[in-house]
Amino acid sequence: MTPVAVCSRHSSLRAAVTCVCPRGAILVAGQSQTHLELGIDLLPPVLGCSGAFLPLNISLPEEIIGGWEAQPHSRPYMAFVKIEKGGHCGGFLIRKDVVVTAAHCNCNLGTITVVLAAHNVSRQEPGRQEIWVRRRIPHPEYNDETLGNDIMLLQLESPAQVNDWVRPIKLPKARQKVKPGTRCSVAGWGLTSSDPEKTSDVLMEVELPVKEDEFCRLYFGREYNYKSMLCAGDMRVPEGTLEGDSGGPLVCDGVAQGIVSWDFKDQSPPEVYTRLSHFIPWIKKMMKKLPH
Repeated sequence: MTPVAVCSRHSSLRAAVTCVCPRGAILVAGQSQTHLELGIDLLPPVLGCSGAFLPLNISLPEEIIGGWEAQPHSRPYMAFVKIEKGGHCGGFLIRKDVVVTAAHCNCNLGTITVVLAAHNVSRQEPGRQEIWVRRRIPHPEYNDETLGNDIMLLQLESPAQVNDWVRPIKLPKARQKVKPGTRCSVAGWGLTSSDPEKTSDVLMEVELPVKEDEFCRLYFGREYNYKSMLCAGDMRVPEGTLEGDSGGPLVCDGVAQGIVSWDFKDQSPPEVYTRLSHFIPWIKKMMKKLPH
């Protein structure tokens, strides 16, 4: 059976849509690419796809691509997660003593320190707080091959001092969905392009549109779980995240809706995020067990 292409309308271009086939297949119209832009009047009722499906080739996000420097301390929930023997990840404060990050961040390789109120992580800035992590709680069903359930809680050794530069972010309600087309933002430290020499120590940010679940399911294949994942990014614009940004929040209207998780090896958008609303019951259960 010929797979069907999924088409979605660009929020910024009302007269255009993007049609996408599963990775490795092409539109039967003959375009040697996975997506095609068509005028809305030219869009047929159904587009088919042909060609072999490629195996999923997952990459862990390392950088903010096409973004800009964030206003210093404009994201008081952001956490720089320093991992001994394992580089760094992003994270975000949800309680004075609890930070959320991605479970794939190699946090079993050594001591973890969380840095709060940081903008330029290479400098000892005023107000900066560095706190050891007392306990790490990866989701019990985390799968390091598919990156399913890619979420981990970090309990801090001592509570953060909440002020204008350090403040927990709001979490979504359980099972809350983000409307497709919503413009959200993601931030992180690290590379600013695929060139490993172009690094940045300051917090960078970028805006991304949330995609429809059906689009994400077809684009990413069987590894995409719409209940516990969401995807965001515009295929026409090379902006998004790549590995040092892993664990950072996807923020929509001031609420943390996702965790930077994975994308394809070619580093093109969209990217996949852990859907936080799916894990709210687990987060609440774990936090109740943690002594303040």
